[in-house]
Amino acid sequence: MKLLRMLVRSIRDALKSVKRNFSLSLASISCITITLIIVSVAIMASFNVQNFTKEIEKDLTIVVFLDREVTDQEIDEIKEELDDIENIDSYEFQSRVEVKEEIQSQSDVFNAVLENWDDEESPLKDTFQIKVKDVEQIKHTADKIKAIKHVSVVRYGEGMVDKLVSAFDSIEKVTYIVVIALILVTVFLIINTIKLTIDNRKVSIGIMRVVGASNLAVKAPFVIEGMILGLLGSIIPIIFTTYGYLAFYNHFDGYLFSELIKLIKPEPFIYTTSGMIVIIGVLVGMIGSASAVRKYLKI
Repeated sequence: MKLLRMLVRSIRDALKSVKRNFSLSLASISCITITLIIVSVAIMASFNVQNFTKEIEKDLTIVVFLDREVTDQEIDEIKEELDDIENIDSYEFQSRVEVKEEIQSQSDVFNAVLENWDDEESPLKDTFQIKVKDVEQIKHTADKIKAIKHVSVVRYGEGMVDKLVSAFDSIEKVTYIVVIALILVTVFLIINTIKLTIDNRKVSIGIMRVVGASNLAVKAPFVIEGMILGLLGSIIPIIFTTYGYLAFYNHFDGYLFSELIKLIKPEPFIYTTSGMIVIIGVLVGMIGSASAVRKYLKI
């Protein structure tokens, strides 16, 4: 019961402090708002980069061309060797007849050219379409496949794929660093803003300490005040996240630049991101306030 009364009193004091020090509170809220908008953009960019990478990994295929005169027995032997390569997730065999039919179905021009070639004249080869588990190990996997007997050529878009995966990985790491840096900057600004508020109330804090008020009783109103500032500061970023991302997604029809780069669907993504923004805002406000008031609790 005593704890409940202290909590109610702390909330009341925190609300009074926000109102009494409105200019400083507004500065804190503005600072949190601006920072959380940037954090929101960084979070959405980070999640979409992860999504781009997963989509590329899912669609990435190693194409293996076999020797022209490979036999059925040799194909079975190749399958056995592919089964022994750990990074291979799955593979699909296509005979040159099946490859020919697939190409013909995709283009009238190719159909006109290939229909005059019989199976003996056709330059096409039997192939394997291979999916890998770890894209970062694709070059090593391709080298292993090349060493298999009766494998003629191995292609996976080498060079371009390696650079693309590396670029997405770098972007993802940068967004993480940006988010962490912005949160630390916000904590620092909140600490300094709350310090100004506490400086104006250090006499009353001293009196509370003299009459025997506990550290928790002194600290609680300031921590709740920081939580309120963080909550108020997250309102505009939530609106920005919800409607901004929805407008962005609809403007680009769910794709960025090409259908290869697919954006995450707004729902439930915008709600998850908004929840993260609220949590970050509240925690930043609480941590900032707790840090600012700590030195006044030393006897």
